[in-house]
Amino acid sequence: MFNMEQQLIVSGGKRLVGELEIEPSKNAFLPILAACVLCEGEIFLENFVDLSDILCMREILESLNVHSFLQNGGIYIDARNVRNNKITHEMTQKIRASIFISGALLSRFRNAVVAFPGGCKIGARPIDLFVKGFRALGVNVVEKHGYIYCHGQNMHAGEVIFDFPSVGATESLIMCATLLDGVTTLKNVAKEPEIVDLQNFLNLCGAKISGAGTDQIVVEGVKSLHGTSFSVMPDRIVAGTYLLAAATVGGDVLLKNFRLKDSESLISFLRQTACKIDIKGDTIRLKASGRQPCIESVQTLPFPFFPTDLQSQMLVLQSVSNGSSIIEENVFENRFAIVPELCKMGAKIAVRGRAAHVYGVEKLFGADVSSCDLRAGAALVIAGMKAEGYTTICNVHFIDRGYEKIEEKFGALGAEIRRVNV
Repeated sequence: MFNMEQQLIVSGGKRLVGELEIEPSKNAFLPILAACVLCEGEIFLENFVDLSDILCMREILESLNVHSFLQNGGIYIDARNVRNNKITHEMTQKIRASIFISGALLSRFRNAVVAFPGGCKIGARPIDLFVKGFRALGVNVVEKHGYIYCHGQNMHAGEVIFDFPSVGATESLIMCATLLDGVTTLKNVAKEPEIVDLQNFLNLCGAKISGAGTDQIVVEGVKSLHGTSFSVMPDRIVAGTYLLAAATVGGDVLLKNFRLKDSESLISFLRQTACKIDIKGDTIRLKASGRQPCIESVQTLPFPFFPTDLQSQMLVLQSVSNGSSIIEENVFENRFAIVPELCKMGAKIAVRGRAAHVYGVEKLFGADVSSCDLRAGAALVIAGMKAEGYTTICNVHFIDRGYEKIEEKFGALGAEIRRVNV
């Protein structure tokens, strides 16, 4: 289904014109799938997105005897007969979000054994925040032989104070506390919209969770969770990718199923360019022509500030804007691995520590480039659409982790992109 040996061939110079509907959020879907382990009734997620990360999570759930099938445009998940099996190295190396399973298994079985997670190589992303949180709730955590052994026979409700507002650790600790007797308070938590979506899903299943979207979340433990139907939020990073693509390449694009409250930082930056933006309800229209003025300074920070997952795409826009800019990466230390690939295409970018100094050029030129992570892959597609000539992008499997048939979506807007087997 997802071929590791494929390439995208992009013919540059085409404007983007048309409409797209934003797909469900990968970063909301994955923790919600993990949270299904907590439920003793059937779950129906009303919208489904066909991504390799979601396929990997379904395979992990299947190993736990959690069954799923696609129907009526959504996905049914049945965890009534879930088993507490070890999550092996072969499974976790495919997907970083496998770590979410540990919190859910601890909550339901008071025990979990999970191999260290994999995913994109964009930085250290240590699991110490997960471990510290589990220990604060009485879990005995042992790390050995590449596995995390979590023994929760003495688990209890309590208070967890995060050293850093980690999204994954916040979501995992919410799951861990959901079926604990008593009230657990999580402080200095991440505020991302995907965490609010997880809270909303769990509450529909019978949980008692409040505070998601703020820096403190309170979980009042319940005895059990039941099934429900739920519609996963739209993907704000995919939406941002389309908007930055239109700003870079030029055109007139209308996006449906757009939520401004999830993307206010991006929109504030785009309003600093010459793009014309019109937002009505859950639609956004962006018109762009010619070369955009540069945005002098962009910093990535946890929500509600500019997201690290749009930094590579913003880097491409600034590389062809008029003027110079500085993009500072404050979340992941390896997010600038895309820079050598963009320089192959004629970009002028110098990385100094955590900052990329971008000197806008009038043109990019097609080249053979390689995706180094999910968001860098999408950014290279944008660069290829802007470039003169043909761009060949390998390591397409990274892109497939978070974008559903990206060549078809951009093709619907007039781009010329072909997927080929190697």
